[in-house]
Amino acid sequence: MEHLYSFIVPVYNRPGELAELLESMTRQICKKFEVVIIEDGSDMRSGQLVRDYSDQLRIQYLDLPRSGPSLARNAGTLAAKGDYYLFVDSDCILPTDYLQSIDNFLETKPLDFFGGPDRASENFNITQKAISYAMTSFLTTGGIRGGQRKIDRFYPRSFNMGVSRKAFESVGGFPETRMHPGEDMVFTIELINKGFSSGLIREAYVYHKRRTSLGRFFKQVFGFGKTRYIITRVYRQTFNHFYLAPSAFLTISIILTFLTILYSFFFMVPLLMWAVLVFLDATLRNRSVFTGFVAVIASFIQLYGYGCGFLSAWWSAGILRKDEYGIFTKGFYPGRRQPTQSI
Repeated sequence: MEHLYSFIVPVYNRPGELAELLESMTRQICKKFEVVIIEDGSDMRSGQLVRDYSDQLRIQYLDLPRSGPSLARNAGTLAAKGDYYLFVDSDCILPTDYLQSIDNFLETKPLDFFGGPDRASENFNITQKAISYAMTSFLTTGGIRGGQRKIDRFYPRSFNMGVSRKAFESVGGFPETRMHPGEDMVFTIELINKGFSSGLIREAYVYHKRRTSLGRFFKQVFGFGKTRYIITRVYRQTFNHFYLAPSAFLTISIILTFLTILYSFFFMVPLLMWAVLVFLDATLRNRSVFTGFVAVIASFIQLYGYGCGFLSAWWSAGILRKDEYGIFTKGFYPGRRQPTQSI
């Protein structure tokens, strides 16, 4: 069956990175697609850039007030004509066979929604490669982020996600909440709760630049940990003990540090051994000692940042009973439904 695919791309102050994404779209083997760019209240606008590509791509440009990625993506789908919506972040680059891999997969195994992994391109800088390692390595995230093999309950993320028009409209789109990041987690949970089929398409990977500084990376993973706690309080069935690992790693690190100061350097050996493993693995994967060194820093940031975010949300929402985003009283879709579990 012939499908038309609609790429939905919200962008906020990233015209340079968007240019790389659009250029990679012009090189797609499969041409059955359109592109909808949503300018989400940017100061650095991409209108001229989009016009420059209008002779190479079937492309639309929506210029909206700042509303956040959820509402921007929802607005993009209203203008889209595709049978499937493909959500990618503006800091991604697509391999030439990206869409062809999706199209081939869906021909043999139709799915309601799906996702693919991410990885670092050879031409990424050292920091970008190190952050990519920290987000995808078995030594940091267990290797499950974007690479999970479990097909029946795969939860895609919005940096690389496809959804059928029917499934998207049935759920009502991405949640109408100020909470970010985490809105894509809620969206996929709702899809699964409604019985839609999901799957991982391993060949449909993207090159994901992620954050361009370690400071911004900490802020991002802090947000991941924070919203993960909130989501598991609302959707209890999604809780996994693995989500506690970064907080446990943080707690153990603090304890070992105090024991080292009070008694002996011997107590620091487990952390040092883990750091050496990360260094060696990242160095071999990237063929760069410098990348291996920065990957150790990025890996500590990934685990400490996520752990701090999770614990801060536990203290704020679980202990102090604060409802920062109004989710526990209004739900993720205000006016439409209440959360399945409240604090």
